Amino acid sequence: MPNNQPAEDIPVYLFVGFLEGGKTKFIQETMEDERFNNGEHTLLLVCEEGIEEFDPSRFPSKNVAIRTIEEQEDFNEENLKAILKESGATRVVLEYNGMWTIQDLFENLPVEWAVYQAMCFVDASTFLNYNQNMRSLVVDKINVSELVVFNRFDTKTMDNVEFHKIVRGISRRTQIAYETTDGQVAYDDIQDPLPFDITKDEFTVNEQDYALFYRDIMEEPDKYNGKTVTFLGAAARDPKFPKGVFAVGRHVMTCCVEDIQYCWLVAEWDKAEMLENRQWVRVTGKIAIQRHKLYKGKGPVLKIEAVVLSNAPAQEVATFY
Repeated sequence: MPNNQPAEDIPVYLFVGFLEGGKTKFIQETMEDERFNNGEHTLLLVCEEGIEEFDPSRFPSKNVAIRTIEEQEDFNEENLKAILKESGATRVVLEYNGMWTIQDLFENLPVEWAVYQAMCFVDASTFLNYNQNMRSLVVDKINVSELVVFNRFDTKTMDNVEFHKIVRGISRRTQIAYETTDGQVAYDDIQDPLPFDITKDEFTVNEQDYALFYRDIMEEPDKYNGKTVTFLGAAARDPKFPKGVFAVGRHVMTCCVEDIQYCWLVAEWDKAEMLENRQWVRVTGKIAIQRHKLYKGKGPVLKIEAVVLSNAPAQEVATFY
């Protein structure tokens, strides 16, 4: 291949979750499906070994190389490239270790490896304990997943609303499925109306709802385009900002104190230079989804219509609860 011709992406099908959550069983069934395993050279990379083992004799295509990485230090770019080259594979099915973070995964994946799909598998009987005692790891896995599957879900003793609320507190885009103890699969159909009405041209975000608003506008910005919003936030200024631009937002905690971060929107106002850092303001502005240098791409930009100085809310850090 000529040096100036970029290599094609290596698609990665990512399966995350905790031990005995059902990852191996689902991957085995996927690899037994001729629609997926139709002859393409595949690297099945296993980073967590549970009770169940893969049975490659049941795969319709034998072009599957199974490799294992047991130590986290071995999950690095150099080693991953070497394993892929040795296997001759053109795609990767990755069973990731539930105790390793997603950040570590993305920091160590080779640049040409692209995650095409991410799914999370959880043992429903242990999920609430994991959520209580290892909340940051639960958030870490669900936040990246397009679908979370709760296996061994007992409809007689478990309340799907409780599971639903936990997932929705992390992500509004992740789909939820329950595989019940009798082998049936049901998809979650609980409606999640936002606590503010974006069907209106103008709406207000209450103090306790900022975290939901921020996550939703960043996940689905286009539905906010042209709407006018009012909310309370802390202003931020930086000498590097363009003239007439400031940031406004709140510190948001997803799961624990360690993950608190300032979640802000770009705001354009001809009096922006009058604002001080950490000054609490109630802003009203029309949302425009457009490219902006502070986003390094497209994002929601507030065209400020009104700014009112305000006191800090009783709870300065916004949460999803």
